[in-house]
Amino acid sequence: QVQLVESGGGLVQAGGSLRLSCTASGSIRSVSDMGWYRQGPAQQRELVATITNGNGTNYAGFVKGRFTISRDNAKNTITLQMNSLKPEDTAAYYCNARVRPSSTPFFYEYWGQGTQVTVSS
Repeated sequence: QVQLVESGGGLVQAGGSLRLSCTASGSIRSVSDMGWYRQGPAQQRELVATITNGNGTNYAGFVKGRFTISRDNAKNTITLQMNSLKPEDTAAYYCNARVRPSSTPFFYEYWGQGTQVTVSS
């Protein structure tokens, strides 16, 4: 069983900061790309940032310069440092990872349960 467990969401005023974390746990052989997506009310889920196991990063245009994704491969953990938050950043944030479980030679895509970020104006 592989699980992605997220933490760190909450309520913050515009201009403030939050830090999200996500850890992949279970019987894992290896973890490939990991990332964060978000889904606002009545909106489709969209990419926020991704990071490879070699620490290559990719950001959505709307977060560049404000958000930073980082990774600890030894702990199968990623973090998303979010600064200068805006009300339009309000959304449920979901962790995503491509994981190879110990019992299979294949990689599968997993999602966390989501953590709510609310930015008040």
